[in-house]
Amino acid sequence: MISARRSRSRHRVPARSRRAVPALPLALSAAVLFAVSACTADRPEVAVPRPDAEESAVCEALDGALPETVGGQDRSDPEPASALTAGWGDAAIVLRCGVPRPEGMSDPAAQGIEAEGVGWLLEETDGGTRFTTTFRTAYVEVSMDERYAHDSTPLAQLADAVKEAVPAVLDVP
Repeated sequence: MISARRSRSRHRVPARSRRAVPALPLALSAAVLFAVSACTADRPEVAVPRPDAEESAVCEALDGALPETVGGQDRSDPEPASALTAGWGDAAIVLRCGVPRPEGMSDPAAQGIEAEGVGWLLEETDGGTRFTTTFRTAYVEVSMDERYAHDSTPLAQLADAVKEAVPAVLDVP
């Protein structure tokens, strides 16, 4: 009987060790949570559009075609994460796909530009400029802060992805 006790005691974990084990996963969980919140704390929040299923599919294709760098800014998508939104820099350039048709498109005095074969409605905002694609199956909106107020380079850099993923329409709505 003495040998039976010895074999059991060899397999027991001392009480002191049993208490320390749960603390390690808890500390790791806290560290991971802190790291995730620190990474997303600097990312702006952007309203995610709610297009129909057909437009959503087009927008998902666009998300996969977007460049990693636009206007000298690295891609840094806004929160909440979505295939319908993308961003570059510290919200210097933000793209939303599947937005509703802007009211400004009905205005006969609306301003527009073309960049690398893609037409854009131009609208001034309080913090910069907003552009929305024209003559495409889904509306793609690109907002740029004041650093890009007179610079169409970001639109030109996005043009290939837009042309590849968002088909042009022939009739004007």
